[in-house]
Amino acid sequence: MLIGLSIAAPVGPIGLLTIQRTLDRGMAMGLATGLGAAVADACYGAVGAFGVHWLIGTLQTLRLPLALGGGALLLWLAWRTWRAPLARSAAQAGAADLAGAFAGTVLLTLANPATILSFVAVFGALSGGLAVSVSPLTLIAGVLAGSALWWLLLSAGVAASRRRFTDAWRRRINQVSALVLAGFAVWQGVLALRG
Repeated sequence: MLIGLSIAAPVGPIGLLTIQRTLDRGMAMGLATGLGAAVADACYGAVGAFGVHWLIGTLQTLRLPLALGGGALLLWLAWRTWRAPLARSAAQAGAADLAGAFAGTVLLTLANPATILSFVAVFGALSGGLAVSVSPLTLIAGVLAGSALWWLLLSAGVAASRRRFTDAWRRRINQVSALVLAGFAVWQGVLALRG
């Protein structure tokens, strides 16, 4: 659980997206966004837990296209966030919206080189003798539970303070979120091209 929690907790593009979507569309939308990241984290946890070294090597080899694709997706999300009208009610998030937020975040997290490298580092350390004897399925479930716990706490905390923000503040938050998402996209692209 601590692995999932520690990889999910640092505020990055997914955390920012979860905060923005929770403020704009309510807790269900924020939680769907975060749970998409938790599922992607569990997928990488499965790769590490089952010791699929060839897949880790392949993902490291594909780092540049994944970074550029993830950066392009972040730029698209930044553009949509900047232009999106404010939702009037949190109840507007329907099942299709929630599924779209979930699926999009799974893809975005899977394409994030920082997530890949985090899991490579963690499972590299665990396979280097620091690991305790834990079954792979228990490890994957723990990663999923820890990551999901973080996203639940984040979306619940933001949702609890949602009513304190006026429309003008929510608009500013959306614009700042869009700029920061675009910044993450550019930074990810620069790092990928330099590496």
